[in-house]
Amino acid sequence: MEIVKVENLSKTYGSGDHVVRALDDISFTIEQGEFVAIVGPSGSGKSTLMHLLGGIDKPTTGKIFVEGTDVYAQNEEQLAIFRRRQVGLVYQFYNLIPVLNVVENITLPMLMDGQKVNEERLEEMLHVLNLQGRETHLPNQLSGGQQQRVSIGRALINAPSIVLADEPTGNLDSKNGQEIIELLKYSNRTYGQTLIVITHDENFALQADRIIAIQDGKIHRDEVVMR
Repeated sequence: MEIVKVENLSKTYGSGDHVVRALDDISFTIEQGEFVAIVGPSGSGKSTLMHLLGGIDKPTTGKIFVEGTDVYAQNEEQLAIFRRRQVGLVYQFYNLIPVLNVVENITLPMLMDGQKVNEERLEEMLHVLNLQGRETHLPNQLSGGQQQRVSIGRALINAPSIVLADEPTGNLDSKNGQEIIELLKYSNRTYGQTLIVITHDENFALQADRIIAIQDGKIHRDEVVMR
């Protein structure tokens, strides 16, 4: 079943002689539960695409549908709910709140959404993330790999239908990077979440179901990974 539909999407910055076309009339669909890697050189438009898919930035032209809803036809309040409930975001540099401990960082999306913390869901996340025993640690008391696990927990706690990860292994060594890859793949398989990863890591990309390569704001290649 189709979960993401991108139609004639463009994003430009600047004006006049200083226009930068970050994305140029791209279209594609993604199926529910699919693991898609988006690759391309720096400046190709990958991160711009992630911000548009996540409801963080608005397109210049074109549309994005998620689960049949036109994302950018929604008002700001509806967009905020979309970001909290339907999309989980994982970043290269973790973006944890320094004064909040592991549990507080993970459960922040629930609290921001006015939900009571689901203790059963939290315990499951701590177990899956291998963070048991570190519940009260602050980010500066954790390794890079552990901080990224907390970031993933925060992205998954509300059980979003889509997980968007922007270079999630880019700040980690190969061992911790592979552990993060396995964790995201586990989430994709176990919870049936659609996983969209932006990566420079060829090894990571080849573990996806499909690779979309972007170059100069256009889709250069879109292919299923053969195993």
